[in-house]
Amino acid sequence: MKSFIVRGSIRLTLVFLVLSYQSYSQSVSSVKLFRFGDVSNEKPGVVIAGGKHLDVSSFGEDYDEKFFASDGITRLKKWLEKNQSRCPEVSSSTRIASCISRPSKIVAIGLNYLLHVQESNIPVPKEPVIFMKATTAMCGPFDKVIIPKNSTKTDYEVELAIIIGKKASNVSVEDALSYVAGYTIINDYSEREWQLERPATQWDKGKSADTFAPLGPYLVSPAEVGDPHNLTIWLTLNGKKVQDANTSDMIFKVGQLISDVSKYMTLLPGDVIATGTPSGVGHGKKPPLYLKPGDVVELGIEKLGTQKQTLVSAQ
Repeated sequence: MKSFIVRGSIRLTLVFLVLSYQSYSQSVSSVKLFRFGDVSNEKPGVVIAGGKHLDVSSFGEDYDEKFFASDGITRLKKWLEKNQSRCPEVSSSTRIASCISRPSKIVAIGLNYLLHVQESNIPVPKEPVIFMKATTAMCGPFDKVIIPKNSTKTDYEVELAIIIGKKASNVSVEDALSYVAGYTIINDYSEREWQLERPATQWDKGKSADTFAPLGPYLVSPAEVGDPHNLTIWLTLNGKKVQDANTSDMIFKVGQLISDVSKYMTLLPGDVIATGTPSGVGHGKKPPLYLKPGDVVELGIEKLGTQKQTLVSAQ
């Protein structure tokens, strides 16, 4: 009888250890990357299964080009297996920063949702429309957004963003998805007069003002996102939904965008591709609806989280 009790106790212990390991392993494998802290003093963090936000600054690396180029996500997961219990939790009151450090470039795609093209009353593009946003426009997903001096037509644009995981040049469509480190949200704020009505029409002029690229809150792995072309995507202005779509309406898909952009420039690890916005932008409304100080913009993409910004005047 004593032997039976001992064997039973051993079995229960083994079962407990296996279940504990499986739970622990799952929490490590399902991390999402985020960054937190004051401006210019941001630190790296991860969100593990159950939603716990952990400070992983003791890992010793930020989420930058070097991190992604050296398979940093895999290395971070292995590090967490030994060090997770020593990582402090991040307070819910802490500022959330952009989910990656400043990249070498932000490449953006224009007119990439069919309904958005139709509301703009222009022909469907035959190839992706490519422009750039200055990396100095990047900010946190909940930071205040500054309406630039002399701006009269500042607009919102919720977009799915691709984070590149390794150097990409002349990539084929078939191989393109293997270059994705993860996905996140970007709000491609635009000053429409500067973008479309200046004597020398250059989109970059209306896209690169400070705070015009809130990014985050999380970098989510391709495995967790699944099909990036079947995600609900939305934006509200002062509580009213003005953009409400699905990424299935994209004209050029993720793989094609990466392939096409990589023909014209080398994409480096950590680079961002903003994939275009759906219909409902202020510029497309009749009459047009542009942003003013005090407006509150909230936006989100299925599986990627949400953002919220309040518009303020430039000082």
